[in-house]
Amino acid sequence: MGKEKLAYYGGNKTIGRSFPWPVYGEKEIQALKKVVESGVWGITSDPESSVSRFEKAFAAYLGVKHAVAVVNGSVALRLSLMAAGVKPGDEIIVPPMSFIATASVVIEVNCVPVFVDIDPDTYNIDPDKIEEAITPRTKAIIPVHFAGNACAMDKIMEIAARHNLYVIEDACHAHGAEYRNRKLGSIGHTGCFSFQSSKNMCSGEGGIAVTDDDTLHEKISSLHNVGRKPGGAWYEHFNLGCNYRMTQFQAALLLIQLERLEEEVVKRDSNGLYLSELLNEIDGITPLLRAPEATKHSYHLFPFKYDRSKFNNISKKEFAELLAAEGVPCFMGYPEPIYRQPVFQKKNFFSYVIPDSVSYTDVSCPVCEEACHEKGMWITQNVFLGERKDMEMIAEAIRKIKANLQ
Repeated sequence: MGKEKLAYYGGNKTIGRSFPWPVYGEKEIQALKKVVESGVWGITSDPESSVSRFEKAFAAYLGVKHAVAVVNGSVALRLSLMAAGVKPGDEIIVPPMSFIATASVVIEVNCVPVFVDIDPDTYNIDPDKIEEAITPRTKAIIPVHFAGNACAMDKIMEIAARHNLYVIEDACHAHGAEYRNRKLGSIGHTGCFSFQSSKNMCSGEGGIAVTDDDTLHEKISSLHNVGRKPGGAWYEHFNLGCNYRMTQFQAALLLIQLERLEEEVVKRDSNGLYLSELLNEIDGITPLLRAPEATKHSYHLFPFKYDRSKFNNISKKEFAELLAAEGVPCFMGYPEPIYRQPVFQKKNFFSYVIPDSVSYTDVSCPVCEEACHEKGMWITQNVFLGERKDMEMIAEAIRKIKANLQ
C-alpha cells in the first residue's frame, strides 16, 4: 500500500460524516425567545429567573448546597481563590497540563503558581509529587480533571487536610463526570466549571463556582456582584468585586442542556470506553488510563499517547494532519506546558505583584514536556455523542494510516 490511499493525499476519507457542535433544537430557541420577550436579560431579584433556576438546578445535579453562575470558568477559579483568603505571595499548586487560565488566575490574585508534574498514565496532576512542592507559603491546590478524567481526589484531599490547604477543583472539562460515584466539582472546597463554546455544556461563554461551604458561597456571591451583599442597597459595596454575572440568555440555554446532560454523559462514557478497547489493540497508540475510582468519565477530550516509532517515524503534527484528513476531529494537544508560555517565561504580568525571586525559566516537568512535544494528542468531545460504529471508524482510520506508512 502507499500514501496515495490516504485522504490527505487525495484518497477517500474513512469517516464521511460530521460531528456538529453545539447540539441544539427547538427547546433552546424557545427558551431564548422567552427571555427576549420577558425584557429581563440581566440581573434580577426574581427567584424564578433563568440564572436563579440554573444555579439551583446545577447545584442539585452535583449534590452541593450552592452555585454561583459567572461569566466564565476562569473567573470561577479566580473568585474561588479570593474567597479562600489568599494573600500576595501565597503559593498555589497547579498542573502544567491545562489551559493557561488554571495558572494565570493565580497571578491575577497576586499569588505564585507552583507547577507539579503530571502522571504519565492519566495526564492529571501526580499526587505523589504534590507534597514535595508544599512550603509554608502554600495556600491551595488546583487539581484539573484533565479531559474529564477524575484526579486522585482521596489522596489530594488527605494531603490538603494535613497541610490545611484549600482544594479548588478545576472541573472545566468534567461536566457530569464522577469519582467514587460523586460528581466532580463537589469534592473539593469549591468546584469550577466552564460553559465556553467547546465545552460539553456550553452557552458561548459562561462558568459557575459550586461549594457546600456557606462562607465561601457568601464571598463568591458578593465578589461576582460588585461586592454587594443580600439586603444591602444597590449602590452599597462591601467587597472589592466586579460585575462577573451570567446573563439570562446563557442560563436559559444551560437549563435546557442540563436536562439532557446525564444521558449525554452516559453515552460519552460508553463510547470512550469502547474506543479505548479498540485503540489498545493498535501498536503505537495508548489511550490514557482511568482509575477504578473514576466511575464516570465525561470525555471532553479523548487523550492518547502516540509513538512515532510505530508509524514510520512521522511527527505528531504529521500524524494529526493525516488523521484529521480521514475525518477524525483531532488535535495535537497543548504545544507547551503552561510555564513555557511566553507570558511566564518573560513574566509579562503587568500590574500584578509577583516576587522578583520567582522565575519560570528553570522549571521542568519532564512528563508534561514529553506529552506536549512528542506523545500527547486528543480527539474532540463532539465525536462521543456519535454511535459505536463511529468509534470503530476512528480505529479503522488509524489502522489505515499505519498500513499506508509501511
